[in-house]
Amino acid sequence: MAGRLKLAASLAALVAGATLAPAAMAQTVLKAVMHSDVKIVDPIWTTAYIVRNHGYMIYDTLFALDEKGEVKPQMVDTYTVSPDKLTYTFTLRDGLLWHDGKPVTTEDCIASIKRWSARDPLGQKVMSFVDSITATDAKTFTIKLKTPTGLVLFALGKPSSNVPFMMPKRVADTDPNTQISDFTGSGPFVMKQDEWKPGDKIVYVKFDKYKPRAEPPSGLAGGKVVKLDRVEWLAVADQQQAANALLAGEIDYFEQPPHDLIPLLKSDKSIKLFDYNPLGLQYTMRPNHLLPPFNNPKARQALFYALNQKDFLDATIGNPDYYKVCKAIFVCGTPYASEAGMEGLLESNFEKSKSLLKEAGYDGTPVVLLQSTDLQTLTNLGPVAKQLLEKGGFKVDMQSSDWQTVVARRVRKVPVAEGGWNLMQTAWVSADILNPVMSGFINASCDKAAFGWPCDAEMEKLRDDFARETDPAKQKAIVEAVQKRQREEVTHIHLGQYYVPVATTGKVSGILTAAAPVFWNIEKK
Repeated sequence: MAGRLKLAASLAALVAGATLAPAAMAQTVLKAVMHSDVKIVDPIWTTAYIVRNHGYMIYDTLFALDEKGEVKPQMVDTYTVSPDKLTYTFTLRDGLLWHDGKPVTTEDCIASIKRWSARDPLGQKVMSFVDSITATDAKTFTIKLKTPTGLVLFALGKPSSNVPFMMPKRVADTDPNTQISDFTGSGPFVMKQDEWKPGDKIVYVKFDKYKPRAEPPSGLAGGKVVKLDRVEWLAVADQQQAANALLAGEIDYFEQPPHDLIPLLKSDKSIKLFDYNPLGLQYTMRPNHLLPPFNNPKARQALFYALNQKDFLDATIGNPDYYKVCKAIFVCGTPYASEAGMEGLLESNFEKSKSLLKEAGYDGTPVVLLQSTDLQTLTNLGPVAKQLLEKGGFKVDMQSSDWQTVVARRVRKVPVAEGGWNLMQTAWVSADILNPVMSGFINASCDKAAFGWPCDAEMEKLRDDFARETDPAKQKAIVEAVQKRQREEVTHIHLGQYYVPVATTGKVSGILTAAAPVFWNIEKK
């Protein structure tokens, strides 16, 4: 009891540090504990979900997916598609302003599309079809294609990392491989840069000049009506401390409560649980294709045989009500779910793993496995992986750090001795991995691929085929071909699906069902 009181008192001190001035006491302030601290604020430079969440606070998108997964205009007012499907013309809606008061123009949007598409796998693929993007005037621009693809609108409304957020041209002109330093957006909230303290909090206030769409909110689409004056994301690494603070009413919103604390939260009738992302997430292991031993496909194939999903899910989630063993790379419960090519894999066949390592000429050099220690849903992945891989014939050097350090390290193309890595583990929101073009880890375009940098012409041809195809049945056949190729190429290992509800006090309502947690439409009584 004393320990719990001490933890509560500690958080109370943190909350007290953000006390409002008397004149602002009438404001509606929502205090949230998110799944991670915000240390990087460029949602194009990284795929980290906390940065994506930050992006939805301050930026807007040309299109967005509604609750049914349908693409709807957002910053765009009207658009047309030519009969030959090669010319798309977009007109921005009236009243779009940057946080500095300047109008949003098509030049801003064009620069933003180009920067986003240089980093994002779906953007890269769609841009391979693009002949030109040109501004007709300040509110109208045109995308002309070399050959048709049905992915243009979906790409511009991609719901999760990397999201094609629109930025001012002066910001979007930043090299895609360099982080931005200007955080001007046109979204429903403004970042209070003077109050941002990594390791403590990040603060957003309502953008009073934001003009929402007239439609009701649905998913990430519709009217982004802000009903809060101020949102504070507090950095609280101790999950028990965050849960105690929620129970005590010291915070309002707990994005990802640990599954072992859900029974405690459920026992309090003042706490509400809501699964805003019903498709859940998928655990993933990523090998670095540039460095030995995983520059050899046989060593990568050994991973598929050494690992199994249930051990990871039991260690991280524990409760089968919140997880699903699923061999479908593109997520169980979706149109492209299939287990084709997955026969015999992910069943911890250690002898087969050892045999493949012998064929690969693996010399026993320890592989560096990056482990995140400060995200509850990721922490136990590393120890499970180490145990299974060692049973499968690998030697493993598990190196532990906070998630932000993992995010910074995983993009480094250097030898292990210079701070490189061999394996890392993460999780993807299902909305990011629904087909071969969306999935950042299926992208095998060499230097243009995501960290891990797989390089496989056959996989890229299959992704091109999918992008060109419009017949769902033929697309499904391509997906199955991708999975069969994945058995050989092994861009990554999928380690099962899981689900995490958000927890709030009874004062909070209006949370939307979407691929990401958003704070418009939320009310606090």
